[in-house]
Amino acid sequence: MRLILLGPPGAGKGTQAQRLVERHGIPQLSTGDMLRAAVKAETEIGLKAKSVMDAGQLVSDEIVNQIVSERVDQADCANGFILDGYPRTVPQAQALNEILEGKDLALDAVIELKVDEAALMKRIEKRVADTKAAGGTVRADDNAESFGKRLEEYRAKTAPLSAYYEKTGQLRVIDGMAQMDAVTAEIEQIVGPARH
Repeated sequence: MRLILLGPPGAGKGTQAQRLVERHGIPQLSTGDMLRAAVKAETEIGLKAKSVMDAGQLVSDEIVNQIVSERVDQADCANGFILDGYPRTVPQAQALNEILEGKDLALDAVIELKVDEAALMKRIEKRVADTKAAGGTVRADDNAESFGKRLEEYRAKTAPLSAYYEKTGQLRVIDGMAQMDAVTAEIEQIVGPARH
């Protein structure tokens, strides 16, 4: 089972990915984790990524694509994987297709969690207020302003992926504003029963 989860920040992708990991025994692959692992393992591509990051620059698509390619070859991905935060752009999606085709693999589904952005903003504001009321510390990036910026960036760069995957016939859209268990149930209908 090879899946991509799409959706803006705050849509609940992380929660749903964890549930899929537990039910289906497949890894969740996030770009950040893959990059850190490649750097730590000092693979050739990991060392390239490290020098770029050390220079304070963004890692190129070429490097990210290669890291993804190497990661899906690892044993724990034999039964599938969930890609989270990759692909971020249409060129990355095209590269992913080539990577998978070269390995005789294909995506099973691209699941997009559709959300109401205004309601998400309210959710964030409420979470911040609740955290403060409980005497907790609010993360520096956990505020309406930085969340708004992340939403804008998502709309500009990642939202075009919806149209791309819609054309390929792989896109499945789910109401991300529904109750968490209802979202999980809908995802399970798309991916089928647990296979292990």
